Amino acid sequence: MHQEKGIVVALAKCGDYDSSCMGETIGRLFEAIGFRPGRGLRVLVKPNLLAATPPDYLSSTHPAVVRAVCQYLLHSGAKVQVGDSPTFGQATDIARTIGLTQALADLPVALINLDRPKYVRLPSGSLIPISRLAIDNDLIVSVPKLKAHRQMRVSGAVKNVYGCVSGIRKPVLHFLHGDKGCRFAQLIIEIWQKLPQSVSLMDAVTAMHTYGPVKGEPYPLGLLAASSSPVALDSAVYSILGLKPDQVPIWKTALHLNLPGTKLEDLVFPLEVPESFDGKGFKTPDILDCESIHPLKTAAHWIKRHTVG
Repeated sequence: MHQEKGIVVALAKCGDYDSSCMGETIGRLFEAIGFRPGRGLRVLVKPNLLAATPPDYLSSTHPAVVRAVCQYLLHSGAKVQVGDSPTFGQATDIARTIGLTQALADLPVALINLDRPKYVRLPSGSLIPISRLAIDNDLIVSVPKLKAHRQMRVSGAVKNVYGCVSGIRKPVLHFLHGDKGCRFAQLIIEIWQKLPQSVSLMDAVTAMHTYGPVKGEPYPLGLLAASSSPVALDSAVYSILGLKPDQVPIWKTALHLNLPGTKLEDLVFPLEVPESFDGKGFKTPDILDCESIHPLKTAAHWIKRHTVG
């Protein structure tokens, strides 16, 4: 059968994180989108390490997913680092708390904090400190966690690259632009466009719904998804949740900018199709909280983090 050209989004069922087929499933997803990294390629694996919130650490990408992604890259001969720049705290501390450090202990992989900012001018005029440790790579493999978000309604692959912004500037930008949903969304999109080439693999095995990006509730979607386009990946997954572009600022902005991957009819699904997954019960905030991050609270967290008592 003739297959029309389009942006490939690979979807696969995965019932739990303990499954012995996690590595095989992720390998199949990467193969389906034609992702075969070359030997010696410098790769940053960028999970979502937002917070170490017990008991289930739902706000962060699951260690089993990150480990399987790293194994695929290492098997291909890539040089791999794993890093993030959380809003509060250190990526290395969060990784240790949620079990990611232990999950990667036997692999030749460095866990890093995305610091060492380099100020980059965006097309909109904003001067943003993006981590040199993110910029100085051949490729970024983004491994986002699917979750509800009180500012963006839902957070996925495009939003995950915001963790490449380093330092206290990140929560301040949240506050300054959070009340201008689509302006903040455009800021995130422009940051993505300034980063190295990327591939995205989303952890939606157990997603977070009702509230977020922390303190939400588990939603067993049973999905792993991959694409060379974070925009296309988000469009596909958000459609599974029954969402429309007007409900999601990043999707709405990407559509307004006419970015490839925003329209479902332009996507190709070589494995499972969106209808194979049940996202009808996934709940998102009805009203977006535009001032969820306040600069005074941010300053207090920063002082506590950098003060030796």
